[in-house]
Amino acid sequence: METKYKLRSQHTIDLVRDLLGQGVDRISLIIRHSDRQYSDNPRLEPFMGLNDPGKQYAFDLGKFFPLDLTPVLFSSHFGRCIETAYLIDKGFTCVSNKDLPHNTINTALTPFYVKDIITATNMLIKTGSTQFVKDWFDKTIDESIMLDPEVTANRITDFMVSRLKDLSPGQAAVCVTHDWNIFPVKYFKLGLPHENALDAGYLDAVAFFEKGDRIFAAARQLDPVEIS
Repeated sequence: METKYKLRSQHTIDLVRDLLGQGVDRISLIIRHSDRQYSDNPRLEPFMGLNDPGKQYAFDLGKFFPLDLTPVLFSSHFGRCIETAYLIDKGFTCVSNKDLPHNTINTALTPFYVKDIITATNMLIKTGSTQFVKDWFDKTIDESIMLDPEVTANRITDFMVSRLKDLSPGQAAVCVTHDWNIFPVKYFKLGLPHENALDAGYLDAVAFFEKGDRIFAAARQLDPVEIS
């Protein structure tokens, strides 16, 4: 099975540069992993790593990441997220000559919201990915199968804001995760409709930042939204 999503790395770099141009000096960035391998067997899903183009895309994101910000890396425990974080590190260090802190794995970036993987997988196969996520957002899937999506969005947002507050000026928390971790943030925090919330291409991102003691989130689709 070959599923293709759009590459959004340039959008992410442009978003970061735009925020720097506004005087933002710390950014917490939740970003989807790079282009990856696929399998027809859904049970192999956790083991699908990056493909060769995806490795280059991740390296290039690091290489062209604005030098005004030093990445502090976090990721899901899935191999493709660890690979992405490693290659962003490698790309950034090759042009900056800086040694970055080692990547830190955190459960907030994993699919922690899947409570019953067997039932969820069967439902996903039956309905398709897009309809399954819409059903999840509409809260028609029992919480024994999938954690409440708004609770999920809150937990991920809290993690991202905490990372932001831990940063020093001139740092960016680069948190590599899955598209399904980004979807609920876009839907419940940024207020995007389904068709936009469920669009998260490779290396797509949501940026969290602070202005005047107020926290905002921004994505490529819209202007910044204040996070309460």
